[in-house]
Amino acid sequence: MFFEFLGNRAVVSGLLALLLAQLLKPVASFFSEHEWDWLLIIQSGGMPSSHSSMITAIALSIGLWDGFDSAAFAVAFGMMLIVTYDAANVRWQSGLHAQKINQLIRDVFSGQPINDQLLKEVIGHTPRQVYAGVLLGAVTAIATSLLY
Repeated sequence: MFFEFLGNRAVVSGLLALLLAQLLKPVASFFSEHEWDWLLIIQSGGMPSSHSSMITAIALSIGLWDGFDSAAFAVAFGMMLIVTYDAANVRWQSGLHAQKINQLIRDVFSGQPINDQLLKEVIGHTPRQVYAGVLLGAVTAIATSLLY
């Protein structure tokens, strides 16, 4: 059963796109921040969007192998639209809210030590990060279809 799961081309393509996106995050961060942050490999947010990359690879793989007129592709495409919209809008706004709340905590308690942990501010993606994830997912799906 496990080997059947790993034999699924869309699963392989999606997991490969997810892995590549997570491995690229420290590299992308290095070019913008000029220092290495290896924890980005296991964190959400950042460039490129691994959510967008994975779902795009899955959807495109289904289209390439089962046909773009299949019901499976229609479902995967719908999921791709939802995931990429959520990554670029809902989760991004949640991150902005976390930044404001953290600033309020800093302002209210300035000069006083606080034990409260700040909220995570990078939980979503900019549209550019989502586009990069979609592009990475598409390239991964096409490369996987050629090699599989």
